[in-house]
Amino acid sequence: MKQDDCIFCKIVAGEIPSQTLYEDEKFKVILDVGPATRGHALILPKNHYANLYELPEEDAAEAMKLAKRMMIKMTEKLNCDGFNIVQNNGEVAGQTVFHFHMHLIPRYKNDGEILKYVAGEPDQEELAQIRKMITE
Repeated sequence: MKQDDCIFCKIVAGEIPSQTLYEDEKFKVILDVGPATRGHALILPKNHYANLYELPEEDAAEAMKLAKRMMIKMTEKLNCDGFNIVQNNGEVAGQTVFHFHMHLIPRYKNDGEILKYVAGEPDQEELAQIRKMITE
């Protein structure tokens, strides 16, 4: 399953060159051409799914297992000090290419990269209302 106007589908198909770190029948892992840090990579499923909502559960589980394996290998080879695994769904959440992908971002002391959210301060009543909305 491929989408003709999708840059990641073209990369997976070999129509656009990439620096491939890993490949199997379902996934390709490439270095990001606009890296946040040294070694920033992307996990791409070979089939086109716009986001995590569309990705089959089995493939989502395999993507996370692959992320763990890659993170371990990249930490060893790059001597990074930590790791971010980032996955965005929808434009408002920061998704810019609408083909499911996971960012593997090695972190280094003083790398200057900031991936942060500002913690809110909901009261217990608001938290209880949200829990009720989700669980009922």
